[in-house]
Amino acid sequence: MGRLSCTYTTVLVALALSAPLAALAGDPDILTDYIVPADANPGTTNGTFFTFTGFRAAMTMPMPNFMPTKATMAEFPALNGQSVSYVLLMFPAGGSVNPTHTHPRSAELLLLLDGALSVGFVDTAGNLFTQDLAAGDMFVFPKGTVHWQYNQGTQPAKALSAFGSAAPGLVSLPSTLFGASNIDDNVLATSFKTDVATIQKLKAGLHA
Repeated sequence: MGRLSCTYTTVLVALALSAPLAALAGDPDILTDYIVPADANPGTTNGTFFTFTGFRAAMTMPMPNFMPTKATMAEFPALNGQSVSYVLLMFPAGGSVNPTHTHPRSAELLLLLDGALSVGFVDTAGNLFTQDLAAGDMFVFPKGTVHWQYNQGTQPAKALSAFGSAAPGLVSLPSTLFGASNIDDNVLATSFKTDVATIQKLKAGLHA
């Protein structure tokens, strides 16, 4: 009986210790149904507050380049506290790419609406996972992993990505490493085992 009691106590302690970690796994829970911005007039909230129309124009405008249209908490304040968001991804034909990036606060579930995409991610063990998607296919990019989408076909592609956070965050590797971050050229050259001239060419290419 003593051993069973000890085991039971150990399990309870383990559960107690893991509970805070589980609570921190996603966006913080809120104590109300929704959060109205502090500058809103009390009592004036209606259905418009819970409606986002930002995808309308994006779905019909021409696409000379890859274009993401976000519906996160910043663009759609009603998402504050709801732990969900969307991004509409529009890819013109012939080699458009959503460059390598990560989302530090959420996994990404991509649904391909039109066209075809080649997608992939690299896990923390360095394993590469890629897939060619057709319209109607879904693909999940695990939270925090480096990933991308690429349209190498002759037709435009359209995808909708869902996130388990109202603010999933975006870390673009090209712009973070070689863009406006001002990381020292010598640090980058040593990290990538190349020379400073090559790093400067990469930086110049991002601003061309």
